Amino acid sequence: MARVVLPEESSKEISELIDALISLLFESLPRRDQRNWARTYLNGLVRTSGKKTIRNIAGTGASSVEQSLQQFISKSPWDWTPVRRSLAQHLERTVQRPLAWVVQPMVIEKAGDQSVGVGRQFVPQLGRTANCQQAGGIWLTSSDAGFPVDWSLTLPGPWTAEIPRRRRAGLPDTARSLTPAQDAVHAVQRMAATWQLQRRPVVMEVSNAELPQCVESFATHDIPFVFKVDGTLSVSFGGGGRHKSGPHSAPARELIDSLRSQRRVVEWTRHGRAEGAVTLLTSAAVFATPGEDRLVPAPPTPLLLVGAWTEEALLPSEFWLTNIGDRPLAQLFLLGKLTDRVALDFAEVCEPAGIRDFEGRSFRGWHHHATLASVAHAAMLLGTRGREPGPHLGPARTAPTRPVVAAEAAAVPVPPPAPVVPGQSPRREYIR
Repeated sequence: MARVVLPEESSKEISELIDALISLLFESLPRRDQRNWARTYLNGLVRTSGKKTIRNIAGTGASSVEQSLQQFISKSPWDWTPVRRSLAQHLERTVQRPLAWVVQPMVIEKAGDQSVGVGRQFVPQLGRTANCQQAGGIWLTSSDAGFPVDWSLTLPGPWTAEIPRRRRAGLPDTARSLTPAQDAVHAVQRMAATWQLQRRPVVMEVSNAELPQCVESFATHDIPFVFKVDGTLSVSFGGGGRHKSGPHSAPARELIDSLRSQRRVVEWTRHGRAEGAVTLLTSAAVFATPGEDRLVPAPPTPLLLVGAWTEEALLPSEFWLTNIGDRPLAQLFLLGKLTDRVALDFAEVCEPAGIRDFEGRSFRGWHHHATLASVAHAAMLLGTRGREPGPHLGPARTAPTRPVVAAEAAAVPVPPPAPVVPGQSPRREYIR
């Protein structure tokens, strides 16, 4: 993709913001020279054109700078967790109306086999097998912007099972081989337990096979979630009432489509676009069964299945499962669509900040780079959008009449849906 070149005025403002963030976020680094190298690296991520490698950041003819940056990123033992925690806490205070934590997968295709975590593996996001690294970011997301604050790097089996590989990459003793979804769930649990953050929904896409474990993990830790699921997912419903037989099971798509007479129409504005969109929504109460590896059977978890049609579609095309039962349907839908907000900011800000560009081979180096790229992302986004909203955010907030961007609408109180008589036309819910 094309790399963003910042105007000189914006670059100066962002550099000043980086200086402030160094003081706020890097207190855990014990030495002043470490904080100075963090500042150098952050300014390089923001200002360097092309790929954000250590050599390009250091500049031509500056071998001593390159060696020092290489030492700081790949070998220095500073802990990235306190920096990420401070970044998350700072953004909670700074970002206007943060709504959710969004888990965004990241695929980094590689030509060789030396980068930590690289391997030939099937990647659902690509729909094919690729030689790549797989990672996941946890983003604090508002209606206007998404900010990555934590990252997990998935380690295929050979990387944790083969001693020479473990040593070469400097893997910690606790490193295990998990799926990307399992890595993301564990990262969310750590954040919820130890980072002293506000309780917010977690939004992520989950495969049918991993859904029971994800539901159980979040339910155990009392973490609200909105999971995007596939329409082929088999769900259980019915039973427990005087006039309800069951329980029954059916694919999510069939269950939602059977309730088309109860649809409501939601008008909203897509992230990054000026034109409005129309979506038809309905929902059904379902149950999630516990994972098969559980030794002691657990009662099924009550959930809400949300389905969406585009205005012209004959069948529902998007589905979410959530354990949030106290919000209007439109708000749940808009929470689910925050993944679009993150995808937009990933392409427009995080990639230009070099999140995919690390070429080192160590586990520590990858996490150091991802941490600094996240801080650079925050500086670029806050520095360029802090005073005026970008053109893709829609009209200014002071405008008397205008459509509201999707996630912003999730923070606007929406009246609960009125009962629908089967056979009636769908009721419209205007998100304004």
